[in-house]
Amino acid sequence: MPYTHVPHPQDADYEDLLSLWADLESGLAMVLANPRNIPNFEQKIRQYDRWMQDLLQQDTDTGLYLLFQLATNASVGYSALHALVCAVLCHITSQELHLVESERDSLVFAAMTMNIAMTALQDTLAVQTTTPTAEQKALIQTHAADGRRLLLKVGIVDADWLDVVAAHHDAHDARHDFQQLGLVPRLAHTLRVVDRYAAMVSPRKSRTGRSVTDSVRSIMASGLGPNDPVGFALVRAIGLCPPGTYVRMDNGETAVVLRRSSKANLPLVATLMNRKGEAYVPPRLHRTATSAPHVQSALTQDTVKIRVNHQSLLRQGIYADRPAPPR
Repeated sequence: MPYTHVPHPQDADYEDLLSLWADLESGLAMVLANPRNIPNFEQKIRQYDRWMQDLLQQDTDTGLYLLFQLATNASVGYSALHALVCAVLCHITSQELHLVESERDSLVFAAMTMNIAMTALQDTLAVQTTTPTAEQKALIQTHAADGRRLLLKVGIVDADWLDVVAAHHDAHDARHDFQQLGLVPRLAHTLRVVDRYAAMVSPRKSRTGRSVTDSVRSIMASGLGPNDPVGFALVRAIGLCPPGTYVRMDNGETAVVLRRSSKANLPLVATLMNRKGEAYVPPRLHRTATSAPHVQSALTQDTVKIRVNHQSLLRQGIYADRPAPPR
């Protein structure tokens, strides 16, 4: 394994935890960039999946916080980071969709490898400020089928994994009920929804990332229609504004989401600035599930100009989320 121990968030420094996620991303990047030169390719993907699950199992909210901070701050190595974000979101959403283990595996492995035929191109496009060239558009158009062929060449035999990669951009008729679709179309649709959401919240040189609420509205308005169960499952799983994202409160204050609650739109937040943009020192923890103010809208990363002590906030969030000791 590429690591020996995943510390619990309350026992680890923020930089250490962030480094574990970054190490996972860089290891996955190496595999995706050179698939033909990786012995036991499938075993490597499964290894990185176990690593990802171990990080999430320690504390899913902290994992999401760290991942969204990575996703909204990095554009170099975009392809592998995007694959990791999608794999995490697919893993969490699969629990809401009650997928069995083999279905979850095929979905998550497809998320990690869906763009394997255009890894270098995707990294280039993330920092490219001009529209794709004709040659780039041609590679984009065929990357799903090319990815399936490449995975076959490196020894993947899981038919569902291969077929989901090949179909992850195929649109399905909105008149068809999601539950009536076959397994591969259901998994491919799930991956497509997650893929679009993750792409919208991640910044590139050509554009800033969209706020998570704008992204959710976009995916809810497409796919299998306004009642798309995948969109609802994604929101139930990670919250309307996931940990690590910035929000505007309905009293004008700016906050960062620390932890989810049982209701998707009522997270635990840390209020960072008042309505005038003046920083609170220290930030103020607030449970939106029990009192006002409430989250009004999500903000993009570039709108928050103050320095945030993520280490302190994460620890406060962990302690605040603990159940009260029995009397």
